Amino acid sequence: KRFISLMQESGSHCKHPVTHLALSGGIGGAKLSLGLEHVIQSPKLMIAGNTGDDFRHMGLYISPDLDTLMYTLSGRSDPERGWGLAKETWSFMETIKDMGGETWFQLGDRDLVTHVERTNRLNQDEKLSEITSLFCKKYGIKAQIIPATDDPLQTLVETKEGLVSFQNYFVREQCKPKIISLQFNGSETARPCTELEKALSSSKLETVIICPSNPFLSIDPILSVKGIKEGLKQSRAKVIAVSPIVGGDAVKGPTAKNLRDLGYPVSALAVAKYYSSFINGFILDKRDEHDASLIESLGIKVCLEDTIMIDLKSKIRLAKRVLDFSKSL
Repeated sequence: KRFISLMQESGSHCKHPVTHLALSGGIGGAKLSLGLEHVIQSPKLMIAGNTGDDFRHMGLYISPDLDTLMYTLSGRSDPERGWGLAKETWSFMETIKDMGGETWFQLGDRDLVTHVERTNRLNQDEKLSEITSLFCKKYGIKAQIIPATDDPLQTLVETKEGLVSFQNYFVREQCKPKIISLQFNGSETARPCTELEKALSSSKLETVIICPSNPFLSIDPILSVKGIKEGLKQSRAKVIAVSPIVGGDAVKGPTAKNLRDLGYPVSALAVAKYYSSFINGFILDKRDEHDASLIESLGIKVCLEDTIMIDLKSKIRLAKRVLDFSKSL
């Protein structure tokens, strides 16, 4: 109680008290985050990104989800792939291939600048949150994008062949191995980064949005950090999840396969149940309206909406709907 009181006191002196907090993975979460930033247009919006995907490759520290968030919100992302930078060139990878080096993880020439500068600053003992904040300022991003934690956190995937690192599972193996379980190394000792801890305990926080990211690969690593799930349960803010399942399937990525692998039905209802201990509301796609009454029977309010985000207009529309729904709870 004393810790929470101290955090509330320190949070009350923030220049921009956070009123809206989003928890996000990569592509799907970045789409909604972009809509939220266009609506809120202020550092009062904080987006906590997953760092379980982070890894070192070719000596560089790479944060795929944080990069996707930064590139998307700054208007620099590749619109076709959804990740990486637009107008990218690949001379570095072509040269690495000629030298017989590893090419399974693609690093664009322009993208390399982010990884090199981040690694250099980390080697000088700067925090990942400080570096991310600096990059966001350089990119002109109004929202606060932060890593969920500044401490080491690594998602490991248990398959029949044994434990593999996340990027080996996700990129190298293209999510083909069946998941038996997931481990989040470092979660026992990791703490939320200071800004996130302040936001969660602040009386100014109105809404927490669980973006339509993969519940297991993107959101669970964030929730595994000690204090975050507890903070969501204790917060007076409304906690709303946006379904990553539309019409009984995932919009993109391995969410549907992961649900099956881990013994869950592929449905929005399964996701709502998974989050039921800490959410107040659930944005359900209209195509899954048949699940609405079952979700509400869990004590979770439901908002029916078209959740497909195909352009900026639809991203903004969904963001507005989420915020209006929060006010109605």
